[in-house]
Order: sequence, then structure tokens, then C-alpha cells
Amino acid sequence: MKVCDLTQFYSPLSGGVKRYLEEKRKYAETAGHDHILIIPGPKTETVATPQARTYSIAAPLVSQTSRYRVLLNLNAVETILESERPDVIESSDPYQVAWKAIASGEALRIPVVGFYHSHFPEAYLRTTVKYFGKTASDIMMDVVKHYVRSLYNHFTHTFVSSLGLAQVLREWGVENTVLCELGVNTDTFHAGHDRDQTRATLPMDPKRRLLLYVGRLAPEKNVKTLFAAFSLLEEQLAPGRFALLVIGDGPQREHLLELQKRTGAVTWINYCSDQAQLARYYRAADLFVHPGVQETFGLVALESQACGTPVVGIRGSYMDRIIFADQSYWAAENSPGSLASAILAINETDLVKAGLQASKRVAARYSWNSVFRTMFDIYQQIRI
Repeated sequence: MKVCDLTQFYSPLSGGVKRYLEEKRKYAETAGHDHILIIPGPKTETVATPQARTYSIAAPLVSQTSRYRVLLNLNAVETILESERPDVIESSDPYQVAWKAIASGEALRIPVVGFYHSHFPEAYLRTTVKYFGKTASDIMMDVVKHYVRSLYNHFTHTFVSSLGLAQVLREWGVENTVLCELGVNTDTFHAGHDRDQTRATLPMDPKRRLLLYVGRLAPEKNVKTLFAAFSLLEEQLAPGRFALLVIGDGPQREHLLELQKRTGAVTWINYCSDQAQLARYYRAADLFVHPGVQETFGLVALESQACGTPVVGIRGSYMDRIIFADQSYWAAENSPGSLASAILAINETDLVKAGLQASKRVAARYSWNSVFRTMFDIYQQIRI
């Protein structure tokens, strides 16, 4: 079978979607399938192996920090699809590329599925409330629901990574949702005994508890709440007890740099492309702090637990079901004070024991092979 993935959410510095696609390609090649990937890039080129081809289409940058590009040359997309004639097309994009995938699929009689990786309406609506008030937000919500319903009902299936989000989309009128939770490469992300060696490479006081955040420094990731919570800990609630390691970059970088300068207890790594090294950072931390309130899955939280490091965050996100530890310590509201208190409370528990228990549960349930076997079975069923 030949499967084609099509997305704009792919760059040298991107995270979850890129990791999903890289693992999917590994699985496809091992299972004897061909895998095609169409992405935007700095220039138009093709990289080919016997079972895989990556088509980069020249596209302008829309973000200097994340290096994301907007794919405008949709005719090139159509030309590639006509040439490759895949058995299934999957779109990980809710914008113009998705509509092109649908149109090309209809013209070529190829089934097209969508993957709802990001619950993008929430970020937009929160900004609308902030600047224009609740009435404007309510109007925008109706527009967004209509758009999401119109787009995703055109797909043969819409993959969704959580039951909660699937329920939201069904309430909005999306009728074709299929649960497809993401996975972890447990050969890379697993518990180990290299904590002290990795911490020795970081410019931090070894007596401090190490908090870790991995992800984009962007408004939709709610990182300002994390930064403010750490400021509270260091300057008021628990001076000298914690250090913070942040891996990622984005438009809110300046807030992080200011925190780093003010506290002297923050280490920043703008990107880590080596998954084995990333796993070492996960294992080096005492606690992973995930401030997100709109995550559709929370892949980094799963990876952290796979490495034996427990997670604390804010209750009520779509990732609650993948947390294999007591969430009674989690923040009850989205505020710096509540998150800081949660960090203090969970820090008094046996983090090592909780992390090892979580690692075992992740390894037993969330392997990529299991995820992709289910997905490729669905592909097989919908081939025309």
C-alpha cells in the first residue's frame, strides 16, 4: 500500500506532528508499505529511498522561530499526487492544503482522511475574547464550528487523538471521527540511570529540584503561566529549591529570557533534534511541568512518563487520560499561583516511584507499532 501524508506543520524545528510522521514512516517501511510525504520547504526538491519519498515545495516562512512555512503552490501538490497516485491521502492541516487534498482526492478517486492534531479554534477564540469581548467571541465560535464541520466532514475519516476532543467535534457536527491515540518510541524513551550524568552537563545548582518543559514558547502552549509560576517559586514561595530547564523556542522567547536573567535558575535549549538526547533530558528532570490547557493529546507528557519522570499540569485538558499518576495535586485553575502550589505539593510525594510506575504503564499501552497497525488497517478498509 502507498500512503501519502500532506502537511504544513513540518519544519526543522517542529515537534509533535513531525515526530508522528517520522515514526509513521519507520513503521510503513518496516511493514513493506510505501510512504510519501509532501511538505513546504526552502526550495523545491525530492529526497527518495526505495520505499519513501519526501517532496519539499518552495514556500515562504511565516515564523522565524518555528521555521514554519505556508504552502501556497497548490498546483505542485496536485502534480505530485497525480504522479504518485497513492492509495490513501492523509492531511494534517486545517487550512488551504486540506481543501486541496480533498479536491485532488475526489478528482483522482483516492480516499482522503484528516488528522485533527491541534484544536486550533481555542487559541483564536481566546484571543478574540481578550481583544473584542465575549459577544464577538460567541459570533466567532459559530463561524469556527461551521468551518470545522464543513472541512472535516469532507474527509472519509477524521482521526482524533482523544475521546474528549472527539466528543467536542461530534457536538459541532463532525460525523466521521475515529479515535487514534498517539504513541511513544519506547526503544528511545524509557527509564534509565543516566540522570546525574546529564544534570552535570547543565549550568544548574545540583541541590535544586529540576523542572522541565519541552515545547513551543507560544501563547497556545500557555507558557507565560509556567514562567510566572516559576517566578513565584523562586522569588517568594520556595527560593533556591527549584531550577527550570526549557527546551523549545517561539514568539514568547523574550519572557523566558527575562525570567532567566532575573532568577539565574533557568536553562534554555532552543531545540533538541536528537531524540536520544531528548530522552536523557526527560530522565534528568525531577518533574515535567505541562501548563497546556488545550492539548489534543500531550505527546511530550507521554514521553516524559515513558522516561520515568512524572508530570504536573492544570486539570481539565484533553491529555488528562494519559497521565498515569495522582492528579489530585494538579492545579485546579489556570493561574500562576495555582500551578506553583501544585508543583510544591507534588514535590513532597515520591516522584521516583510515581515515575517508574508511569513508565511501565506507557510501555505497555502506547507503542507506535500498536497505533499504526490500527491506522493502516483502517487505510486498508477504505481503499477504493
